[in-house]
Amino acid sequence: MNLINFRFDLDAQGIATLLWDMPGRSMNVITEQVMDELEAVIGHVGAQTAIKGCVIMSGKDAFSGGADLGMLEASGRRYVEMVQTQGQEAAMAAFFDGSRRLSLLYRKLETSGKPWVAAIDGTCLGGAFELALACHQRIVTDNPKTRVGLPEIKVGLFPGAGGTQRVARLMQTGEALQMLFKGEQLRPQAAKAMGLVHAIVPRDELLASAKEWIAAGNKGLAPWDDPKFRAPSGRVFSPAGMMVWPAANAIYRRETQDNYPAAKAILHAVYEGLQLPMDLALKVESRWFAHILRSQEARAMIRSLFVSMGELNKGARRPKGEPQARIGKVGIIGAGFMGASIAYVAALNGVDVVLIDRTLEAADKGKAHSHKLMSEQIAKGRAKTAERDSLLARIAPSDDYAGLGDCDLVIEAVFEDRNVKAEAIHKAQAAMRPGTIFASNTSTLPITSLAQNAATPENVIGLHFFSPVERMMLVEVILGEKTGDRALATALDFVRLLRKTPIVVNDSRGFYANRCVLNYVREGHLMFAEGVPPAMIENVARMAGMPVGPLSLNDEVALDLAWRILQATKADLGAQAIDAQQERLLDDLVNRHGRLGRKNAKGFYDYPDKGGKSLWPGLADLQSVKADPDALNIEDMKLRFLVTQALEAARTVEEGVITDPREADVGSILGFGFAPFTGGTLSYIDGMGVPEFVLLCDRLAKAYGPRFTPTELLIDMAMKHETFYGRFGARKAAA
Repeated sequence: MNLINFRFDLDAQGIATLLWDMPGRSMNVITEQVMDELEAVIGHVGAQTAIKGCVIMSGKDAFSGGADLGMLEASGRRYVEMVQTQGQEAAMAAFFDGSRRLSLLYRKLETSGKPWVAAIDGTCLGGAFELALACHQRIVTDNPKTRVGLPEIKVGLFPGAGGTQRVARLMQTGEALQMLFKGEQLRPQAAKAMGLVHAIVPRDELLASAKEWIAAGNKGLAPWDDPKFRAPSGRVFSPAGMMVWPAANAIYRRETQDNYPAAKAILHAVYEGLQLPMDLALKVESRWFAHILRSQEARAMIRSLFVSMGELNKGARRPKGEPQARIGKVGIIGAGFMGASIAYVAALNGVDVVLIDRTLEAADKGKAHSHKLMSEQIAKGRAKTAERDSLLARIAPSDDYAGLGDCDLVIEAVFEDRNVKAEAIHKAQAAMRPGTIFASNTSTLPITSLAQNAATPENVIGLHFFSPVERMMLVEVILGEKTGDRALATALDFVRLLRKTPIVVNDSRGFYANRCVLNYVREGHLMFAEGVPPAMIENVARMAGMPVGPLSLNDEVALDLAWRILQATKADLGAQAIDAQQERLLDDLVNRHGRLGRKNAKGFYDYPDKGGKSLWPGLADLQSVKADPDALNIEDMKLRFLVTQALEAARTVEEGVITDPREADVGSILGFGFAPFTGGTLSYIDGMGVPEFVLLCDRLAKAYGPRFTPTELLIDMAMKHETFYGRFGARKAAA
């Protein structure tokens, strides 16, 4: 066998070890070449009587992240080309055969007649875990980094190499569906409790344990290939089965709003597959997989959440030629919620932090936030006391700016006010080493104007973190008019150090994410002014694909902040720049009723000490008109929520704030949860077609107001039948 990605070894007892160790890659992935080699090994092991069985394990820190989604994306392009050259029927046949190759390969392994053991250390996800599920024994290590799972649903796919069928035969049907829908990465103990793995061993005993299982004479027979096998939940058409499926369908609709075809395909594949023998069940799964792989939702999600996000994480926008920044210590000015949270994620990733506030008491309170977050992780079994102590040792609270003297990067996270930020910049620059990069965590104030307070504006940049910092994966990197390449490179290196995804945007009020988010919140406010019931506003927004309703989101970011942003915009740009109805609503809530949002437990919602939040009954008194819910156009409401954000994204492109479609799409999903099934704001427009989007905007503008008027750029693109990725995608090469 001519193996490049694997090393094959046979010991004196006749037990083979297949070590997966792809050259030139930090992580093993499933490619066409990997499948070719694995097929050859399976055939060899099955044909040699001297071989008792085979252990497959990784030569890297992780087992494998699964299939190369770029390979799946390429298969979609080949399908389109074949349709044009050979016709729909031939293209579909070839596409189906290609899409089920991995499924057939794993089935060949499973029925080879020899026992196979998956010996897993580190991450084993997606198609790699489907390989493990096809093995007859699965052993994982107690390594804290070991995880198994089937996360395909998160990129618009589902496990199409046998995952839906094997999981549904290892677990109760309801639990299997829940696992497939969530796509979570499971720790060893959880996976064992669910019956997905058989044993947990120390790392240094992994190979020996796997070989022992084969040496003990265990057979290469999957449970479902035993004639006596019965599925854990029994037959689909049985009293027990009928307790599962109606509820499963209801949960699916509640959680997805029917926006995710892959989730529906999971229901179909499991429901139909459990009624068939394994080989036919796998064929059913493959047909659904091929169907989903060709869907617009899968193509858009794979492009944005895998291909584009991967490129941005690897430095697609990093200036060429700039040396890697060494960031061992950062200074953070402002120990409030945002500053304290940035300090936490920096320390969590091994960076020393000096956390400065006006008083030592305030700085200590900021450090206590890290203690609280780590204690929560310890309580959940996700961290140890020693790790908390180590993290806290890296955070030094202070009230003295002199502590910034040896910092490699300084970030201000003070109150969102020009004068306060100007004061912080002046004090910091007096203490910083010459050439140190200064970053502002401003969420709306233009970086160019803030940099005017600095002696070296080329060293000033924006780093807009999203709340809560420890969970949100996006950081908006904002370039001022004079920001230099070294500042940009340093900012991107820091974001990568924190294991977050950066998008680079040019300066403007609100930058990119907040401009789109504020439009979303405003639309909710305007619907409220139209008399739409608040609960309906929230529910329809979720039906459109947003993670939370606009009223709830406004509570989270604070109503008084929204009020201040509105007033600052009015002061700078004039009364015509804001909506009077929105201003009246926020004035009523903030100034008349003292409702500031979640932070004071009073906003659009009430937040009792015990129990869940609920909409404030007093909202009804703030609506001067009441709309008839039965007369409202639900589809138009859904469109308004999405179009207002996508239209603003198009404006940022026209204004040069966004220069790369990848950043608009990735940023919209990671930053504010824009309907992930669309692939992001610009993919939403491209997927609909720019001409169709322009017509939709015209219709909404006539019905609901000029805020929906399409931009000149959109009209020009519509006339030329262009797409954002077609017109602006070429900038990727220059980025």
